[in-house]
Amino acid sequence: MIIKPRVKDYLCLTAHPEGCKKNVEDQIAYVKAQGEIPGDAKKVLVIGCSTGYGLASRIVAAFGCHADTLGIMFERPSNGRKTASPGWYNTASFEQFANEEGVYAKTINGDAFSKEIKNLTIETIKKDLGKVDLVVYSLAAPRRTTPDGVTYRSVLKTTGEEFTNKNLNLKDNSIGMKSIPAATEEEVEATVKVMGGEDWKLWMQALKDADVLSEDASTVAYSYIGSELTYPIYFEGTIGAAKKHLHQTADEITKEVGVKALISVNKGLVTQASAAIPIVPLYMSVLYKVMKENNVHEGCIEQIERLFKEKRLLADTITDEHGWVRMDDLELRDDIQDEVKKRWEEINTDNVSELADVDGYWEDFYRMFGFKEEGIDYEAETDPVVEIPSIKE
Repeated sequence: MIIKPRVKDYLCLTAHPEGCKKNVEDQIAYVKAQGEIPGDAKKVLVIGCSTGYGLASRIVAAFGCHADTLGIMFERPSNGRKTASPGWYNTASFEQFANEEGVYAKTINGDAFSKEIKNLTIETIKKDLGKVDLVVYSLAAPRRTTPDGVTYRSVLKTTGEEFTNKNLNLKDNSIGMKSIPAATEEEVEATVKVMGGEDWKLWMQALKDADVLSEDASTVAYSYIGSELTYPIYFEGTIGAAKKHLHQTADEITKEVGVKALISVNKGLVTQASAAIPIVPLYMSVLYKVMKENNVHEGCIEQIERLFKEKRLLADTITDEHGWVRMDDLELRDDIQDEVKKRWEEINTDNVSELADVDGYWEDFYRMFGFKEEGIDYEAETDPVVEIPSIKE
């Protein structure tokens, strides 16, 4: 079939296998060009490995640290009539490139929140790896079924009272006002259940109890705090409540489970999750423009390579007074934020292309799904069915 992007609201309903492969290949090339990353982590588990920061973590571990990687994802293969999800194509490409380099790469496809997938992961580690040195927790999901069988759904809302601010209309790139309703206590609790640290701790306790963690193993989860402009949505919203719980859980894992647990506070980027949040795409577009003008813009792969290398994730990790690894240090630089806030006050539909990088936003959006990659013939007939080597087995 000829595969074109089909965009509805903030989602793309199709993905291109060759474009996704090119994206993965480019990320691998970037990591290799930066040189080898020192550290003892040679067996890495990535929970949420197929897109965004999780995919970047797996690429850095495999091609920067030469580590064996086991990945957990929840992705959809193609049935021949519809394309697979981008994470499926990303993972198929990653495994192909890893196999060509002789690096172990196996993937488990299923609900990472479930006990069944945790047990299967433990069995696979015992059989193939023995123990793992590093666990990356990078899940982003709209709902979660807890061990007691209750299903919770997260919401993207503020707390306290309704919040209104400028918003980028993704349909026509116009600037308007958007209101985000306040969440109920039940919605806040549900969002914490889905996006907080409870499942991370369950994973680490299960791995510890099964004796599949090395003696000096560590774990890292990814978070975001953001700018004062987005505080009502992130830091003070339902997502913020979940992230605060995640941060508390790091301390619990370190003290109660006995595994060094770190929080990496990352830079704001275009992801499938952030695209769904009102007001955030406009902030991202302005931020992209300012950071690119200052030559400090980073995507997922640049962030994670710097996390592993400069922040020494695998050794004596550099943290702030809270014990967090601050990968948002460039985003929150005073000169960057001052300029972002100045442009935020001035921006409107007439000057949006001048003050914000809307094209860059859309470029990143489409690349998540394998589109707008250089060197790919998007008019060519393409087979949407792609097998993942380790799942095929």
